[in-house]
Amino acid sequence: MEKISEHISYKEGTYSNTANKYGIENVPNEKELKCMQTVAEKVFEPLREWVGCPIKVNSFFRNEKLNTAIKGSATSSHLKGQAIDITSMTCEKENCKTNLDMFHYIRKNLDFDQLIWEYGVEPKWLHVSYVSKKKNRKQVLVIRRPNKYYTYKE
Repeated sequence: MEKISEHISYKEGTYSNTANKYGIENVPNEKELKCMQTVAEKVFEPLREWVGCPIKVNSFFRNEKLNTAIKGSATSSHLKGQAIDITSMTCEKENCKTNLDMFHYIRKNLDFDQLIWEYGVEPKWLHVSYVSKKKNRKQVLVIRRPNKYYTYKE
């Protein structure tokens, strides 16, 4: 497989510096891959269209061994291919979007299970998960320090 979606390659969706460092094969099964394709279709691609330029995929799928190596949550949606961490990229267009812009766009316009503002006065990156239309909670959180989540308030 070469692509998960129009703008996410398979390599991007499974890449990890930690996996490379420790020789961990981070390979999703069919069910996990299908979940990744759904996240890309329902969240990433509509966001990418709105942004109008590339968005960096920091982390997408993580198998159990990789998730343990990075000290990720044992219940992380990344383990199922249902979550993606993203960061805005510098582009040459006049109206480039920031992580904060993307956060508000997702919150107001897209369906999601969880949207997390990760660290900083403006988010350093965004975590977005998608389960299914019926089960998505539309939960919006802010994390200010490790393992300390707050409900987002405008």
